[in-house]
Amino acid sequence: MTENIVYAAGGVLWRLVDGKLRILLIHRTQYRDVTLPKGKVDPGETLPETAVREIHEETGIRVSLGVPVGVSTYHMPSKREKIVHYWAAEATDAAIRASTFVPNKEIAALEWVSTKKARAKLSYPVDVEILDKFLEIRDKDVLRTFPVIALRHAKAVPADEWDGSDASRPLAPRGRKQANALVGPLLAFGARRIVSSPAVRCAKTVGPLSAALGRRIDFSPLISQDAWEEGATDARTIVGQRVRARKPALLCSHGPVLPEIIEELAMATGSLMGSHLGNASGLATGGFSVVHLSTDNPGSGIVAIETHQPPA
Repeated sequence: MTENIVYAAGGVLWRLVDGKLRILLIHRTQYRDVTLPKGKVDPGETLPETAVREIHEETGIRVSLGVPVGVSTYHMPSKREKIVHYWAAEATDAAIRASTFVPNKEIAALEWVSTKKARAKLSYPVDVEILDKFLEIRDKDVLRTFPVIALRHAKAVPADEWDGSDASRPLAPRGRKQANALVGPLLAFGARRIVSSPAVRCAKTVGPLSAALGRRIDFSPLISQDAWEEGATDARTIVGQRVRARKPALLCSHGPVLPEIIEELAMATGSLMGSHLGNASGLATGGFSVVHLSTDNPGSGIVAIETHQPPA
């Protein structure tokens, strides 16, 4: 990230009330304006982590990120450029009930409004542009989504420096750091079900997330490197299970297997093939791609794909 640029992240929080879409606006105390929840990236944070943290700090509502809805760019009074990444985020009834928000020195009030009122009340054109991009997704009837996350294992000890079997190759020190750093961004997208190749380097990559969630890892040789070398991988079975479940899932595998996983996600949802799928599967170690699918109609195609580089 460039020092002269201020990076931030936030979200368009939405809920359905009696079948009608409502958007959450925040009224800021100091600036006396109406805007969308957002905030600056803290040192060491990824943008998804920032979005989830800032939404919670400003609204008291804990969310998982949905589809990306755009990036706004503008200059601050200091003349520095500010770039803000936004995601759609559904505020569930349970999350709203659990909110601890009270008016404070930063946020004077929260207001759930119709999309028409939101456009009229937002203080800044850049926020209206983000809202309009959000509404484009709404108009396609694919607002409620779930993610299938394809993760390449973290950095492992090089094969030429390891005397044991390939499957037993451990993470390198950098890989162990990556595994710990992955927890926050993966939680930001609501990762819950963890499916992993049984290789040690994959198991250790998702181990910290498993511990944070208190959930077991489902190991499957169908997405292992050994199976790939033997021509025996079966990503179709694994992907089909996850698409039918319509719940957030993480699939941790190997570089050669990831293209098959992404391709099967496309075919399982009736999506068009294209170069964007290759970009989503060509991950560096510790990188991941989030494939957003429609909860109500997964067969309507991939709603969005976003790729995140490995943690530093």
